[in-house]
Amino acid sequence: MIPRKRWAYVIPVAVVMYMLAYLDRTNVAVILPYIGDDFPLSASAKGLASGIFFVGYLVLQIPAAVLAAKWSARKTVVLLMIAWALAAVLCGLVQNETQLHLARLLLGLFEGGVWPAVLILLASWFPQAERARANALWMTCLPISAILMSPLSGFMLDHMSWRWVFVLQGLPPLLWAVVWWFAVADRPAKARWISPHERDYLETTLKAEEDAKPAVVKQGYRQALANRQVLLLVGVYFFWITGFYGFSLWLPSVVKTMTGGSATAVGFLSAVPYVLALAGMVACAHWSDRTGNRRLAVTVPLLVAIAGLLLGNLVHWPAAVQLVLLCVVATGVYMPYGPFWAIPSRILGLEVVAVAMGLINALGNLGGFAGPYLVGWLTDVTGSATTGFVVLAAFLAVAAGLAFFGLKPAVVEDSAHVPAAPRNP
Repeated sequence: MIPRKRWAYVIPVAVVMYMLAYLDRTNVAVILPYIGDDFPLSASAKGLASGIFFVGYLVLQIPAAVLAAKWSARKTVVLLMIAWALAAVLCGLVQNETQLHLARLLLGLFEGGVWPAVLILLASWFPQAERARANALWMTCLPISAILMSPLSGFMLDHMSWRWVFVLQGLPPLLWAVVWWFAVADRPAKARWISPHERDYLETTLKAEEDAKPAVVKQGYRQALANRQVLLLVGVYFFWITGFYGFSLWLPSVVKTMTGGSATAVGFLSAVPYVLALAGMVACAHWSDRTGNRRLAVTVPLLVAIAGLLLGNLVHWPAAVQLVLLCVVATGVYMPYGPFWAIPSRILGLEVVAVAMGLINALGNLGGFAGPYLVGWLTDVTGSATTGFVVLAAFLAVAAGLAFFGLKPAVVEDSAHVPAAPRNP
């Protein structure tokens, strides 16, 4: 039996770290409806405040990924953590719309490099047969953040100004940076807590996986960035994330319209869909690792999300049914995370996969700008968010089509090539 300390040491610390990042990224969705007393914002201005984060987000993707691979993922993340915390606090000190957009731009700039850096870290700790589960367990920070922090943001808004909510929620990353520094190691050889047996297993297995990759995936940065499958992954991620953030960042506004309740009630109801999304992420990742079928693990959940979006916005349902459909959409857009991010390290050598992951995340997350802004603009033009959500469903359909018809089964379905791993969490 292979020891499993890596699951207890690496994953939880990374989960909390990125949960705090995701809180600072998405709390704006809960806060924006209550910001108008200080400086009124149109729907499109609110969409820009949400989406401009992703303009800054793309800048450091590849540089941070290269730093993580060539220097240290641990050190790269801790520097970015400190910088994004300061930018998050700055969001509470702004005095006008322009300053708010600038603060959100800086927040995106500093958070941008964290995602690929952690993926590089996980690739050094978890073999391919465990990769989707490791990715998904780390990425549970996304729905967990929504489950815990949406009610917290709502409660805080009922008891203090929106400025204090931004400031107080921006401080925890400064504390967690200390935990990250002492708890995380870049690779098994540098960890003090790992047993020799587990270290030997990881080093042997990871090396064997790299050696087994065909020569075509062992290429330089330029060839990696021009790889057809990498470019397809960029397309899939862009259209997926456009629908994803268009949904998640506008969810509290939809819930507020449904309930007409207090900020606390909006926060609690906004958290409900993410409970199911959390379970769906883990289940989908387990299925993907067990079968090796990354392609269907990405495509099918997106089709489910499309059905939920269309049903929820084209038919007038009672509030309870609308909430059920929101749960369906949330589960569908979250489930592909683990399997999707297991694909790049399967099609590229570890020495260049950092750059490819940075490219995919940088260009793909432009959808995080397009989705919220598109919904805001269409709401201003049409007077209803329905058109925007139908368009977002179309974006998700393009993502599903690219994943199913574009990605080669021989590349992304790898169960025949990777031996089964010991039973893990």
